[in-house]
Amino acid sequence: METIERVYREEFGRVVASLARRFGDIDVAEDAAGEALVVALEKWPVDGVPPNPGAWLTTTATRKAIDRIRRESHRDAKHQAAFMVTDDTPHEPTGPVEDDRLRMVFTCCHPALAPEARVALTLRLLGGLTVAEIAQAFFVPETTMAQRITRAKKKIATARIPYRVPSLADLPERVVGVLAVVYLIFNEGYLSSAPSDRGTSVRDDLTAEAIRLGRILHSLLPDEPEVTGLLALMLLTEARRPARLAADGSLVPLPEQDRGAWSRGLVSEGHALVHECLAGNRPGRYQLMAAVNAVHTDAPTAADTDWAQIAALYGRLVALDPNPVVALNRAIAVAELDGPEVGLALVDRLHGSLAGYHPFHATRADLLRRLGRSGESRAAYDAALALIDNPAETAYLTRRRDQLGPAS
Repeated sequence: METIERVYREEFGRVVASLARRFGDIDVAEDAAGEALVVALEKWPVDGVPPNPGAWLTTTATRKAIDRIRRESHRDAKHQAAFMVTDDTPHEPTGPVEDDRLRMVFTCCHPALAPEARVALTLRLLGGLTVAEIAQAFFVPETTMAQRITRAKKKIATARIPYRVPSLADLPERVVGVLAVVYLIFNEGYLSSAPSDRGTSVRDDLTAEAIRLGRILHSLLPDEPEVTGLLALMLLTEARRPARLAADGSLVPLPEQDRGAWSRGLVSEGHALVHECLAGNRPGRYQLMAAVNAVHTDAPTAADTDWAQIAALYGRLVALDPNPVVALNRAIAVAELDGPEVGLALVDRLHGSLAGYHPFHATRADLLRRLGRSGESRAAYDAALALIDNPAETAYLTRRRDQLGPAS
């Protein structure tokens, strides 16, 4: 069962995107992919997982979609779609890139859709996340998220949003929204919000998919520095993945990671892309975050980290993108330069806007621990733990809290 679920998650986006291109109907594609999973659950435990499970799922889902369309052939639109199955007329132009999933990303990220709907729809249709998992990631009830996704799909259908990559002339304007969604997909894979009872701390399939999309976007828009910056950011973050989890599955924070385990190939590629960005001298959000990661991955040891440069980069990021999460990261860098008391003062100013954000409480807990204020530190760890469901983070924060000793 676990193998089937893993394969299905990895292949879901590919199957849905392929069927959406063929039949021009996202609902048909999504339902057929779900029916193919039911068949897989019946057959694979008996016959074994096929050599090419993705092709098997696509073939089975295609047959299910054709069956459904034929059953509903009394409806004009569906009848036309059924005809399309055997029609030799070429499909409508699909844009400058022949990649089904990239086309699906641009469809899901169309400006006609609300920003929160774009991310939810992309995670559902390409990431294969359940509605419950997406709802948890966005801190909204499952019914609210289900309605949001349904409305988005209906909007695509009624507004006849094309299933294609925009023309090269329109790409730069449209790509901003796409980059935001690709980065959110990467983050969902990097530290999964899936419930802890699934035992899922990391979704390699999502990080790999986000990087794959990032590479395609970079090949498509090599002169867009933010596209280059996002790819560099994801590569430099992914490079540290082999050292991020301990043998017991708990999170290993960056200063304690075995830097010999980092992927030097990804680090080199990421550094080259950062240098490419700097040469353009048009700094943006992703480029600056990539530069921060380049400084971290350039240090031979944690003690060699150039915190002054990192604080300066975050300062530029705050000026460019003044949001409390960036301010929190800058406060962490300042704490390394000027001490935990100075850092804590900056962090405490963010309480009003970050009270529901667990890294805020985890950062406070660490700074209070370094100041010897154990009781307050323990309370901050408890506040962080109450807000997370990722097994790796839970294990790490629980251990740090317990190292403080029993409450007096």
